[in-house]
Parts: sequence; C-alpha cells; structure tokens
Amino acid sequence: MDKGAPLDPTFLFQCITANIICSVIFGQRFDYQDRQFLRLLDLLYQTISLMSGLSTQLFELFSGFLKYFPGTHRQIFKNLMEILNYMRHSVEEHRRTLDPSAPRDFIDTYLLHMEKEKSNQHTEFHHQNLVISLLSLFFAGTETSSSTLRYGFLLMLKYPRVAEKVQKEIDQVIGSRRLPTLDDRTNMPYTEAVLHEIQRFADIIPLSLPHRVTKDTVFRGFVFPKNTEVYPILSSALRDPQYFAQPDTFNPDHFLDANGALKKNEAFMPFSIGKRMCLGEGIARSELFLFFTAILQNFSVVSPVDPQGISLTPKDSGVCKIPPGYQIRFLPR
Repeated sequence: MDKGAPLDPTFLFQCITANIICSVIFGQRFDYQDRQFLRLLDLLYQTISLMSGLSTQLFELFSGFLKYFPGTHRQIFKNLMEILNYMRHSVEEHRRTLDPSAPRDFIDTYLLHMEKEKSNQHTEFHHQNLVISLLSLFFAGTETSSSTLRYGFLLMLKYPRVAEKVQKEIDQVIGSRRLPTLDDRTNMPYTEAVLHEIQRFADIIPLSLPHRVTKDTVFRGFVFPKNTEVYPILSSALRDPQYFAQPDTFNPDHFLDANGALKKNEAFMPFSIGKRMCLGEGIARSELFLFFTAILQNFSVVSPVDPQGISLTPKDSGVCKIPPGYQIRFLPR
C-alpha cells in the first residue's frame, strides 16, 4: 500500500481494539492475518450490523410472533453460537494448561475463583457465566472502542481545525520523541475535551443495554415491579440542551470552562449509569486517549473529499450506531 493512500480505517481500528481485549481475556494477541481472529471479527461486526438493522428492531418488539419465521434473528443466533463455541474451546484449553500459581488472563483467574467457590451451591462463578462473560467482554471491548475511533477520525476530517488544535497541544505537551502516556491526560485539557465531545456526539449505544430492577421501584410517580426490564436512554442525556448549548453540533467547548480547563458535565454518561454501568470504562478511556493521540502525533489526517461533503449520518442506528463508511489518508508529519 502506498504511503498516504486513501483507505477505509474500519479494519485497522477493529484489529487494534479487539487485540487489547483479547490480551485481557485470552492472554494473547493475534496477528492481523490470523484466520481465527479474522473469523471472530467478521462474526462480531456482522452480528452488530444485523442487530442494528430495522428487521432486528422489529423482532425485538414482536419476538413472540416473529421467532417462528425466517429473519435476521436466526443469523444472529447462528453467529453467536459460533463465537460461543470458540469461547468454550478456549476455556477448555485454559483448564487443561492452568497453572494455579501463575494465572495468565481473565479466564485463568475466573477458573481459579470457580475452584474456590465449588462448595457454594449459590455461587455465580460457574462455567456458563464464564462463557457468557467472555462473550460480553469481547463484544463490548471491541465494538464500542472501534466505532468511537472511527467516528472520532471522521469528525477530525470534518473539522480539520479541531485536529490541528489537538496536534498543537500534543506537540507542546508530548513532543515527537516519545509516545503518549496516560499521565499526559491531565496536561491536555483540549484533547480530553475533544475525546469527551466525540463520545457525546457519536452516542454509540443510544439506548444503553437492558437492565432489570431488583425490587419494586417507584420512579417519578411510576411503579416498576421487580424484574421489569428498563433501558436508560443515554441519548436523552447526551443531547440534553439544558446541559449542552449546541446538542446537535460537534463542539469541544461543551467540556471546557472559560479558562480552557476541562470541566465535568453530569449529563455526560456514554458508559451508562449506576452500579451496572460499563465494566470497561477505564480501559476504554485509556485506549481512546492513547490511540487517538499517538495517531495524531505521527500523522496528519486528510479526507479525499471536501470536509463540507462529509456526512456524519450513521450507517445504521439500533442497538449501536454504526459509523458511515469513509476513506482517510494518514500523512506522516
């Protein structure tokens, strides 16, 4: 590939984010040409796309009836079963090679805790929960970070002056002789504000994920019986005009005070809310900062088309907002 040639960044961002979570849960990173790795990524993103389409949303509303008919729900189920089978195989391989004195990853640690809890009949640490946890971590740890990066760089193409200001701050704080570290965040309020605004504007998981109330609950005069399924609609907070002056406009100033310092906003909740908010918030925020700054430290990003012609409309919007496809050029600085 020619240096600086236009490319679709989807595969690149999928691989780098997937390998982070794979190193955590499986204890290994994959080569970008590894057939099993590519198959898992294909199943993951095919499933996300299907889940965000109109037919699957209709199925969610009328599943009791539509489950008897052909549809995307059957392909989703087939995909999930193939991913789960890989998870089960990985668990068995870990069980076979487990060294209790040197756990390698999430699976090993979970297996050791299962052993400690084996006499507890009510334990939550059992094989089925391990496999489902792996599936959840793999989905959540790959798709959201990948989509946020894709939206982030699309926004940098749309608003090149923002990218230039981020690069100016990178040059002042980090320079060009070392890679960014997490310690740099506190000295880079503009970059942090841009990352916050990317997450707010992109609104990757607009409905969050379903939860259940654990007991009869009264909220604003409404009674939710125990086990009622509820969805915290994150879009209603992330686009709230009471908290964001221009909710439908990309504007990093939403997170900067009059002195240019980063300011908190209680309506900023891209990782959901409450005790069951996103488990991976810490690692996701770290990934976004390190990848975003490292790329802009070393490359200028340019669109093959005029910024005014760039559309920010998602490809699909359902369980997830799927960023539109686009081409980007990475030019060495």
